[in-house]
Amino acid sequence: MVNGQKKVILATVIGTLVLLFFYYDIGQYLTLDFFSQQKKEIEQYTADNFFLAAMSYFLVYVIVFTLALPAGAVLTLAGGAIFGFWWGVLLVSFASSIGSLFAFLAARYLLRDWVNIKFGARLNAINLGVEKEGAFYLFTLRLVPIFPPALINLAMGLSSIKSSTFYWVSQLGMLAGTAVFINAGTELARIEAGQNILTPGLIVAFVLLGVFPLLAKRVLVLLQRRQIYSKVIKPKVFDNNLIVIGAGSGGLVSAYIAATVKAKVTLIEKHQMGGDCLNTGCVPSKALLRSAKIAHYIQQADKYGIKDASARVDFSAVMDRVQQAIRDIEPHDSVERYSELGVVCVQGEAKIISPYEVQVDGKTLTTKNIIIATGGRPAVPFIPGLDQVPYYTSDTIWNIHAQPARLLVIGGGPIGCELAQAFHRLGSAVTIVTRNDQLLPKEDADVSQVVLEQFKREGIDVAFNHRPKRIEVNDKGYELIADFNGRQVEINFTHVLIAIGRQANTENIGLQELGIPLAADGTIAVDRYLRTKFANIYAVGDVAGPYQFTHTASHQAWYAAVNALFGRFKSFAVDYSVIPWATFTDPEVARVGLNEKEAMAQGLDFEVTQYSLSDLDRAITDGEVSGFVKVITPKGKDKILGATIVGYHAGEMINEFIATMKRGGRLNDIMNTIHIYPTLGEANKYAAGDWKKAHKPVKLLGYVERFHQWSRK
Repeated sequence: MVNGQKKVILATVIGTLVLLFFYYDIGQYLTLDFFSQQKKEIEQYTADNFFLAAMSYFLVYVIVFTLALPAGAVLTLAGGAIFGFWWGVLLVSFASSIGSLFAFLAARYLLRDWVNIKFGARLNAINLGVEKEGAFYLFTLRLVPIFPPALINLAMGLSSIKSSTFYWVSQLGMLAGTAVFINAGTELARIEAGQNILTPGLIVAFVLLGVFPLLAKRVLVLLQRRQIYSKVIKPKVFDNNLIVIGAGSGGLVSAYIAATVKAKVTLIEKHQMGGDCLNTGCVPSKALLRSAKIAHYIQQADKYGIKDASARVDFSAVMDRVQQAIRDIEPHDSVERYSELGVVCVQGEAKIISPYEVQVDGKTLTTKNIIIATGGRPAVPFIPGLDQVPYYTSDTIWNIHAQPARLLVIGGGPIGCELAQAFHRLGSAVTIVTRNDQLLPKEDADVSQVVLEQFKREGIDVAFNHRPKRIEVNDKGYELIADFNGRQVEINFTHVLIAIGRQANTENIGLQELGIPLAADGTIAVDRYLRTKFANIYAVGDVAGPYQFTHTASHQAWYAAVNALFGRFKSFAVDYSVIPWATFTDPEVARVGLNEKEAMAQGLDFEVTQYSLSDLDRAITDGEVSGFVKVITPKGKDKILGATIVGYHAGEMINEFIATMKRGGRLNDIMNTIHIYPTLGEANKYAAGDWKKAHKPVKLLGYVERFHQWSRK
């Protein structure tokens, strides 16, 4: 008989047994009611034929577990009631493990080959993890009853865990839970007719049933932590309560909080205090955007009735102003300021050599906790020939003082769009090349369209669906060769800006040596408390994700610092429920919560309310009518799931939606709030009013109209 036929026969037998169980309603004999009604008869039979009763019970239990029939919990309680605590634990412990093993082997025999053929590539990573820590993972599932035993048996049968390992871990892992259930069964057996059911023993038994998963989870955490720290030598005395690696937004806030609560904290920075935001990100880019906007206003002076206005852009002076803005803000993030706060600031390159030790330029510092805030850097793709041309990123573009004649921007995300528009307004010819079919691909299409139309009016070229292939240097200068729907396209440029996104700085800080894993996107894998594999090592900001914004790094820093210093008493899970962001193009794009694209992806039943700024008095007087306010709400409800504003000062306007969502408010709350006239913020009120009009009580208004007609008679 071939293997395939054997599998068919086995599957048929199992299926038939399960069908017979339900068809003949055998489950009625495996209920607490049945055992209660037959209690005296069963007790008498067991007393007369103990061995036969025990073996019969054992066999039934094995069959129930093997076939994954819905009677395991009742049988366990019955085992305690019939055989008492010690015999019940012995019988159930071995019967459940043997039944689980049979189910495991059946799943492996019947399904594993098919699953590996179908999903083999996806299972490789899982099987590697099972080979490395499969026993501990299975023990976790058995100890804390999160998933049904049948599901665990099936899942493990499809993995590469050894049968012997599966058996002994199941035997050990289910022992504590078995004892708790058996104890409850023995207490239930002591209840006699007419007796008060709430006996002390029964109360204790049910309390144990309730708290067991919590206690088991706590024990499991301690065991897991002990395993992780098993080879770590813990210092008897620590130099620091906290060491923070990286003095960007996340690191600075972490150190500030620690110093405020009088902890001994050391802040290590290998480059510049303030990190990317101060030196190469938010501050310089906004200073550049401001100069570019002033230049644009002058170029558009006729639109406001101002004639003969003109200006010559001194590009070098603009870049000097950018650097001056950095210098003016620098004291906020300086060594001097943080030293005065009580932070020990160290210049150097840090490496974590153990969960309690950080090495800086050969010196070892000990610490109770560590926060990694090493930030990120611009991602640079491999494009043949790129290294032969003067290319820039958002880190290095601030060093130029000569105006780029023809700037090529590779990437149509927020950074690419902001800098493309700024350089164009300052006098450079700009072309954006993107692989996507829209600018700002995370935003809704109509939002991106408003930005695109403005770019077209200003003369910025945008090449969608272009895939860079190589860069050549020829008699025309520099040339990007790109693929556009199978056709080769050449784009000339003098300078190129790479703006395709950012990647986390995880290299050379000791993560690999300590076995601290990374997430799929290259960030450090952290839990909801921002802890890494080691419970005393945290990560925040760009290096941790999932949002790479300055304000989210600061947000995470509070949680990491408080959890690190006071987590033994209370830990706080980081709250990502209301995360806002803005792209500072002109018009600006600001968002909080869901947009249409994300709501559709989640399969939500939602509706969209949209108010155009072309109807807003203040936008009309300022000549800034491009854009709208868009709100996502559940169908028929005014709860705010998300809001997007595209337009003049959208980054300021969105704050009302952020505050409203954070406090659990609704559109009615915004509509009922007095807004100053004429302001841009009124657009939020009018958007809320549009929702209200769309949901007016038509039938009731009909009755009201009749009332008014009657009252005029």
